[in-house]
Amino acid sequence: MYKVFIVDDEPFIIEGLYDIVDWSSFGMEIVSHAGNGQAALQALSSQPVDILITDISMPLMNGLDLIREARRVQPELKVIILSGFNEFEYLKEGMQLGIENYLLKPINVEELESTLSNTASKLDHTVSPQADDAYGIQILKDNILHRWLTGQIAATEFEERAQFMDLSLDAPDVAVAILRDKGQVSGMFERVEEMLRDRRHLNVFHDIDGDIVIIANIQGTSEEEQKLMDGLQALSDEITVTHPGARIGAGRLMKGLYHAPTSYSEAKKALQYVMIYPDLKVIDHAMLERCGNSNATFFIEWREYAKLILSRNTEQLADRIRMDFEQHRDGLTPGELQNTALEVVIRFKMELESIKHSDESAIYQQGLQLVLDSGTFDELVLALQQVGSQTIQSLLQDLKNPIVNQVLQHIDKHYAEELSLKLLGAHYHLHPVYLGQLFHKETGETFAEYINKYRIERAKEQLRNSNLKVHEIARNVGYWETGYFYKQFRKYVGISPTDYKVFG
Repeated sequence: MYKVFIVDDEPFIIEGLYDIVDWSSFGMEIVSHAGNGQAALQALSSQPVDILITDISMPLMNGLDLIREARRVQPELKVIILSGFNEFEYLKEGMQLGIENYLLKPINVEELESTLSNTASKLDHTVSPQADDAYGIQILKDNILHRWLTGQIAATEFEERAQFMDLSLDAPDVAVAILRDKGQVSGMFERVEEMLRDRRHLNVFHDIDGDIVIIANIQGTSEEEQKLMDGLQALSDEITVTHPGARIGAGRLMKGLYHAPTSYSEAKKALQYVMIYPDLKVIDHAMLERCGNSNATFFIEWREYAKLILSRNTEQLADRIRMDFEQHRDGLTPGELQNTALEVVIRFKMELESIKHSDESAIYQQGLQLVLDSGTFDELVLALQQVGSQTIQSLLQDLKNPIVNQVLQHIDKHYAEELSLKLLGAHYHLHPVYLGQLFHKETGETFAEYINKYRIERAKEQLRNSNLKVHEIARNVGYWETGYFYKQFRKYVGISPTDYKVFG
């Protein structure tokens, strides 16, 4: 658990922060609080914490002075500012000190939770702070752009913050490219930023995965699109001189800024095809479609596969693979079947990496080769079944406790019913507190967080594929209080279930 320290001279703010956030769902706990900066600094001198949440205006020592002094004691400290002052000078000084976000009171709970989620991800990846102005500005820029490309920020809020940060997003259309270096050679971001500094239509930032993201805001003409691709190729040619392992994945040029998350997802996916096209340094999603690696013939209902992976059900996954390919065996050419199989391998890889947050390429290199070498239909199916089995085996290796595995399978079958550690503890003859500790240790998530995420994924399926009303779907996935369902859905998806049903 990451340790959180709260500082505010208004007791009701501190009390509210204890109550309005499910801290354990972020892997955090509030370890202490103080009513002024001086008392906080005294406590921090002997109590190590990971995250400091502080007000600006307080007696005895203000929040900015507290951050400066606290950093002398704990240099790695992450800081979130809560303030009633919407003043540029405060924000500028906060950025110079290196902060995760500057949130205005009254507190926007969704924005606070999004900031906590991003902060936890940074702590997971052990990103070290550097107290300089450019770094502080880049932190806020990274935060805003990442939330935008992952659908975690409302359009009006994004526009306000983009304008404040002087992000150039004046053109109507957008494309996203991602630069990744498996060798992790230092200095690449700074070099890319310097190379693109004079191109105001390009915004560059680091995302949570550590990738360099390039957002191109341009007019959606074929000439502009070609210029963009030529520019990415030139960037690749120059950067690979010093970083030979660097590869660029490019999403399509999208009409309308609100489609940027789609281009971002496509760029991420394009990078996965390095395994298939190792000699390409720039992999364009549109090129993948022209090569036949598109969803045009992709007949797999991937949500069902993801569900079986999550529940660690190897046997049912193997049966599902054979059934799906048998159904389409006569309707597609061998080449189309093989392209679909390659796409499935890529998605297995992406699914596993989204769960484990690590590069799992080694598991899939052999699987890709088996698919490419398949001479018969049965060999193709067997290759995919083997890849599916290895994916689940990788999860099971991390999951050493058989009881937790049984609990996961129980959740998969009974997620719409009442579920609690107390009920499951009685079922498996374990104290609920101990079961909760086991669950968190083995999965990396609290029981409540896992249940909510799982139910929300099932709700998303029904919102996309049924005409049921929102309150009916809420009950179908285990939420009897519609208001609570809305709160959890917004927390994990970024928009309301009603908006998701219309736009998702």
